[in-house]
Amino acid sequence: MIKRKLGINIDHVATLRNIRGNNFPSVSKAALVALSSGADSITVHLREDERHIKPSDVLLLKKILNKPLNLEMALTKKMISFATKVKPEFVCLVPEKRKELTTEGGLNLFYNLSLLKKSILKLKSINISVSLFIDPEIRMVKQAIKLKADNIEIHTGSYCNFLNNKNKIKSRLEFNKIKSAAKFASKNNLGVHCGHGLDYISTKNIRAIKEISEFNIGHFVISQSVFDGLSNVIKKLSKIVKN
Repeated sequence: MIKRKLGINIDHVATLRNIRGNNFPSVSKAALVALSSGADSITVHLREDERHIKPSDVLLLKKILNKPLNLEMALTKKMISFATKVKPEFVCLVPEKRKELTTEGGLNLFYNLSLLKKSILKLKSINISVSLFIDPEIRMVKQAIKLKADNIEIHTGSYCNFLNNKNKIKSRLEFNKIKSAAKFASKNNLGVHCGHGLDYISTKNIRAIKEISEFNIGHFVISQSVFDGLSNVIKKLSKIVKN
């Protein structure tokens, strides 16, 4: 049986910090609270425009954490170079547009193929586990297998949006797509993670897909923490994911 894990994305702790341009709230303190409350790893997305997480945050987290650091980043030579210096336990390659508010979909694994292949090989050669953030499509899973990725992270945003809007037909269709992609990936020895838009309800629903081993959750955690506190939210999510 797959042991499920919870990754907590703390990007928006940095968003709050950056509004005032000082060091509060502390990104590193948030990470330590998350780990002490049941998180198995910490995720940060270092964007090229550094709108929330800064390179210095990544360096500090790598130094102080006693559990894995998952670095989300765009497929660029600059970011790959940074990752090879920091050596996080995990790298998740994601698409990135300068004007988007949040990641809008999965990475196109058929685009910029030469750089993608070289980057995966380079990261794996220094023992960094590589995940590819993809839409729940079998063709993308097949390409991830060809590229010799270690894991895929399935983009759950569409499912969560339809679920929140109470569109039962479309949410069920999206759920089935996630399930099919997860099953196909698992059968072909790919680790299966998921993330984007997840909250208590959607996490509980997707937990029924036994092939998914890791849930990465961020925006909901920080938002709900305004009302319930960071530790309480993570403890509740940890119970949902692991029980």
